[in-house]
Amino acid sequence: MAETTTPTREPARRVFATELNDSTFTFKESDDERAPVYVLLPTGEQANRVLVVGTLTETEDVGNEQEYWQGRVVDPTGTVFVYAGQYQPEAAGALRELETPTYVAVVGKPRTYETDDGTVNVSIRPESITVVDQATRDRWVLETAERTLDRLENLDAETNEYGVRAREEYEDGPDRYRSAVVEALEGLDETDAAAETPDA
Repeated sequence: MAETTTPTREPARRVFATELNDSTFTFKESDDERAPVYVLLPTGEQANRVLVVGTLTETEDVGNEQEYWQGRVVDPTGTVFVYAGQYQPEAAGALRELETPTYVAVVGKPRTYETDDGTVNVSIRPESITVVDQATRDRWVLETAERTLDRLENLDAETNEYGVRAREEYEDGPDRYRSAVVEALEGLDETDAAAETPDA
């Protein structure tokens, strides 16, 4: 009996804003027109889908004739922009209706866009935008810090083809992303301290 293989969804990589915004190099693993497009993370892994959790601070309809929503999501290391239109109706509806500021979890595909001056910007085309609580946000920060450090540890391994490519494509070395991890964890400590301080 012949086996049928159903395409599986790529895992959503946990990645901080600092690293995602630096992930400007894209590639495909095959010449197939429908092959997934990956961004190359500077820490040496490919990502077709990402999971970002942070504070949705602003939403705006930036479309001309049709609704096209932009959301600004801030994590402890920086800002990520998400864009949703008619092909992402649930995510667009979330950006239309959500109050700001609020914690959200965004799962989606990273997209790159080159501006007229040659700068490459990275954004997320969301599959889902879900309201979460602070505990979920904090857990994501800890898990993302752990995953980032794991990727950095494996970056120089000779068997890591993505690590080799990342070192070729990106000028910034691993110290930038170690610093982002420290910044994120320190941000958590400050949040905890503020939560424990009673109002005067």
